[in-house]
Order: sequence, then C-alpha cells, then structure tokens
Amino acid sequence: MTVAQQGNHSQGARQWSLQSAVFLAADIGGTHARIGLVSRQADGARPVTVLQYHRYACADWPSLTAVLKDFVGQLDRSVHVDRCAVASAGYVLGDAIVNDNLPWPVSIRDIRDSLGIDQLAVVNDFEAVAYATQFLSQADTTPVIETTAPRAAGPVLVMGPGTGLGSAVLLPGKPHATVLATEAGQIALAPGNEREIEILRYLARDRAYVSFEHALSGPGLLNLYRAICSLRDQSPALSAPSQVTQAALERSDAAAAEALEVFCGLLGSFVGDLVLLYGARGGVFLAGGILPHIRDVLLTSSFRQRFFNKGVMRAFLQQVPVRLMEHGQHGVIGAASLYLDGQSTNTGDIAAPT
Repeated sequence: MTVAQQGNHSQGARQWSLQSAVFLAADIGGTHARIGLVSRQADGARPVTVLQYHRYACADWPSLTAVLKDFVGQLDRSVHVDRCAVASAGYVLGDAIVNDNLPWPVSIRDIRDSLGIDQLAVVNDFEAVAYATQFLSQADTTPVIETTAPRAAGPVLVMGPGTGLGSAVLLPGKPHATVLATEAGQIALAPGNEREIEILRYLARDRAYVSFEHALSGPGLLNLYRAICSLRDQSPALSAPSQVTQAALERSDAAAAEALEVFCGLLGSFVGDLVLLYGARGGVFLAGGILPHIRDVLLTSSFRQRFFNKGVMRAFLQQVPVRLMEHGQHGVIGAASLYLDGQSTNTGDIAAPT
C-alpha cells in the first residue's frame, strides 16, 4: 500500500480520526468505479461498515476526481471526509496511478487538492478484493467446484477477468492477513489442445508476446471470437465483448458460443496452474466483472475438467474448493480494511509497492 500525506497532524489526532471518523473508499476498474462512505466497525463480521455506496460507469465521467466530487456532493453537509483509500489496477508512479486498463489518467495530487483530502492510500484492486474474502459468508458465493474435505488453512487464490485479468493471494496470519498482489495475468498463454494452439498462432500474428490476459478478459474474449471467426473462414459480426457474451448466451452466433467455451476452458486450466503455483490449499475465489454474467455457462463448461487436468496433481486439486463471488462492494470493503489495518500498526507514512 502507498499512502500520500499532506499537512501535519499529531499521532493522537490521527488515531482518533481513524477510529471514529468516516472516510472514503473507492474501487476503480476499467469499466466501473465503486465509491463508498465507510466507518470502522468495532465488532462484527467485517472491520468496516459501508454507510453509503454508489457505482459509476467510468465512461460517463471525465476523471476519477469528478466521480469522487459527485459522490461527496451527495453526502449530508454535516459529513466531512479528509481521508480516502483507493483500490485500483496498476501502480503508483510519482503523482499518477499508472494502468492501461483505466479509462483516464489518475492524479493523486488532483484528488487531494480538489476534495481537500489529507491522506490518500492506494492499493492494488485485486489485493483489496482478496483481503475482503476474509469477510465473506457462504451465502455470498456460488460453488463452482465443491470438496467433501474440510477447508484447509493456507493461501487463498483470488482471480478474475474483467477489463483486465486480476490476481492476488491472501496469506493468513496474525494480527492481520497479508495479501500478495500479482501480475499473473501477464503469464504467457499456454494452450491445452489443438484448437487453442491454432488460436495462439492467430493471436501471435500481430504481437510478440501473448499473455493469458489477451484471452481471459473482456478484450480477450473479443480476441478469441475474432480468432475463431478467422479459423472458421467467416467475418466477425460482433465488435464488443458484451455482444460476444450476449450472442453466446443466446446461442445466436456459433463462433461466439465457441469463444465463450474456449474462454472457460482456458480459465479452468489457468486457475489450476495458479493453485499449484501458490499452494492455494485455502481455496479459490473467482471474481471480476465477467464471470457472474456467464455463471450458468461456466458451471456446465470444461472449466472443471481443465482445472483437474494436471496429471499427478489431480488429487491435490480435488481438495481445493472453487467459489464464484459477485464483485459488489467487496473492493471498497477490502480497500478500507487494508487502510485501517495498515494504519493501526504504522502512524507515519507508509511506502510499499502496490
């Protein structure tokens, strides 16, 4: 987590503010910005309470600052916020949050100056979602792969496709869990059958490196569709990921339906690889903006078969539950919780990679 501070405050004042005052928490993706007004919760299943919440379509707004100003403008006039925790894809470089999937540049200084923010913390978006999985109940998720074995203690993998392909690992510990933010989506795409080899050849025609994100994301689904259309010797009729998804669900376009099946198969293979890589005995949570929309297809697809298809490691994988979670407010809750837990053990500036 990176925290940018402005102004001088006593340790006592800062601790009082963190324990008693409300603050902003934001979860910024390539498609949606989710903003919440939160406060610390003294007890209960979650460390924070979301008092007010709104989801914004990023394409409708010129900047993150404008989104935050709109949200703050709708709060009761008696509410004063001077702290903000932001979960975002990318990393902090100087004054900017850098990521190709964000719809606009994000300036930390502009947010602080425009909203009077005294302290702004930035954390990776999937790091925040992973941290929030500690506070999920069974009712918050849908089983994709169930196991009869009791849930084991150990790392928990959280990953999912959206505008990009995010991934993080929750490492249980005391007094707080630790989250390993990863760039697993940039691992080289590994085909698992002849059709996927053909698709990889197509994708490699105009790029020197093909990552899993080039297939397992919104833009990646469109890449798969175009590749399959080419292999079928037909012209693509669809031009947006949402159109491909809709056509596949309606079974109105054979290439779209095949693209979605390939998508699910590659996802199962990739998730299985990551479980082995991180020793994720604690289970897997599938997140991101795409999977809840294709839940029924996912559950009947080759995801399960490809997840287990790891040779001698099949027995290990059969002990690992996989569940689907709705993104919802979890990024906001995770960002706020990480901020509070980080500040509870460090009252000065925090400087760590996002």
